[in-house]
Amino acid sequence: MSILLYMERRADKPNIVALLTPNLESIGYALFLAINAAGVWGGVFPFLPMEFQTPSIVFWFFLSQSVVFSLSYAGSCVGAYFRPAPTRAFLVKLTSAPYFVGWCCLIGAIYVSEAALGLVMLGGAFLGLGSAGFYMLWQRLFASQDSDAGNRDLLVGTAWGALLYFALYLIPQAITAYLIPLVFLPLFGLCVTLKSRTINRAQPMFEDVPREHPQVYLQVLRDYWRSALCVGAVGFCAGIMRSVAVAEPSLGIYVNALSMAGMLAAALIVIWLWRLKGLRLSLTESYRVVFPFLITSFLGLPVLSAEYARWLAAILYAVYSAVIMLMMMQCAQASRDRGINPVFVYGFFGAIVYTLHSVGFLGGTLAEDVRVMAMAPLAVVAMVAVWALGIMHFVGSGGFGPALRGSGARAVDIELMALPSMATAAAAPAAAAVAADAEAGEGSGERAAAEGEAGREARHEASKVGSEPGARAPMAREDASGPDRIAAQAARVRERYRLSAREAEVMELLARGHSVARIAEMLVVSENTIRTHSKRIYAKLDIHKKQELVDLIEGF
Repeated sequence: MSILLYMERRADKPNIVALLTPNLESIGYALFLAINAAGVWGGVFPFLPMEFQTPSIVFWFFLSQSVVFSLSYAGSCVGAYFRPAPTRAFLVKLTSAPYFVGWCCLIGAIYVSEAALGLVMLGGAFLGLGSAGFYMLWQRLFASQDSDAGNRDLLVGTAWGALLYFALYLIPQAITAYLIPLVFLPLFGLCVTLKSRTINRAQPMFEDVPREHPQVYLQVLRDYWRSALCVGAVGFCAGIMRSVAVAEPSLGIYVNALSMAGMLAAALIVIWLWRLKGLRLSLTESYRVVFPFLITSFLGLPVLSAEYARWLAAILYAVYSAVIMLMMMQCAQASRDRGINPVFVYGFFGAIVYTLHSVGFLGGTLAEDVRVMAMAPLAVVAMVAVWALGIMHFVGSGGFGPALRGSGARAVDIELMALPSMATAAAAPAAAAVAADAEAGEGSGERAAAEGEAGREARHEASKVGSEPGARAPMAREDASGPDRIAAQAARVRERYRLSAREAEVMELLARGHSVARIAEMLVVSENTIRTHSKRIYAKLDIHKKQELVDLIEGF
């Protein structure tokens, strides 16, 4: 899919202050993001004692946390397909338990120095599991909402999350670590619980049984794996630079702060643009634009100062945070449009993206300790990053497939015709002359007969339509030389009533006379999903049957 995110035009252009006013779900998500950045995000603990954060502690924490975090997403994706029932419930208590235990392990490691490394690794594993679980809960909440409400809550929560992160610095450091598991965790857990009671559980995404129509889920993987790889490539770069930054904890905290500032800026920019006009964003196309800058930025690592590496780490992590925000919006849109379990598509994205981020972090850490032909450590890091980015770009562009499959003739191709044998070459001029004579003698008669027959059929159909009182020509495409009238009318209806891209697609197919089963087959979704889209379309257009839909479209 080329269009991966679509925000509808806001005709009323609400006040920016009203847009940024948080509600229950956005403030809960903001608090979760702020706490996550304070202890899980990249293995940096800005509110724990600096003497506790040795390179060994930070590395082993992040290793255990990232492995469990990535496996949780992969396991959720597989589990949502084979056993979807547990993923329909909002098990907030079950998710909060590992998150709480993880923070207790971190706090205990400060006081039990002889068991600090073991407690840190255990805490990392529990925090990775709990953090992934909470992300899944928030994703289900955003996906279950209307696209406007879900996107707004996600963006506003992201913006307020950055502000709350900086507000944590106002609290004395000695008590912040205790407030997180005892106060903040219950607060954002309560927000999830209260909001989950208000969502509509009758939506296809919650009732869907994946194994009843595996082709829908297979099509989702085909459509979105390149998008996931693009986000993962940015995560890989951020992971490499994170390994450089956390070698010294004070620099890691500095990078954390700059990253949160970048995330705040990205959320505010998207909200502001959305207020002014509609936006269509593609993760794959955006990555193609960013790719030259990514690969070039690593070339400066060996020759520029350490300050450059610090800023590059902060900028890449800010970009990564913004892309993760868009990834969540993309996954929510896929769940609404395809009628599939939100945990499946988000788990699929997360398994690829966070695994590549972890590989980048570990690869950068190991590359710093390796010397190749007397190369400086940062040169090795840059070489590994450039190679990996090139490989991922190659795979995302199709690999060897386009070259091996071939394509139609192009002006830039070098053309070598097959060499004929001597007998064939001698017979070719005679055969060409015979064919030319036959075409000259018979072609004009065949064309005249065909044109006469077509004319008679057209006149016959026109007379039938005209002879029936109140008869109306069927809704079909115009002739090849003219525009598609129905498509143009459907586009105007969509803009007038603010339908989503998928709703407009279903509306047009309904107007063309296709059945629910046929539309489901064409769009590779379940029939229940098409019925849900139809209900939403009829509600937005304030109609009750298909004939009213046809009349409405023809009225434009």
